[in-house]
Amino acid sequence: MPASLPLPEVLLGDPDAVQAALPLAAEGVLRYVWQSAFGPMLIEVRDDAAFVNGRRVTTIGEMRAKGDPTP
Repeated sequence: MPASLPLPEVLLGDPDAVQAALPLAAEGVLRYVWQSAFGPMLIEVRDDAAFVNGRRVTTIGEMRAKGDPTP
């Protein structure tokens, strides 16, 4: 297996597109773009909280603390 490569800091899109590449690097924020069957999603982690397309993701621990039986 090849040595692991650093994660990209720029999302490379269509080389013929007029729009410039999107920089992903930011101080204290991890960002990933996930290409899913439903389209691209921006996943961010900042201050130990996860966000998908700008909306905070509720953790399992938070759900259990509220009494939600969903696993």
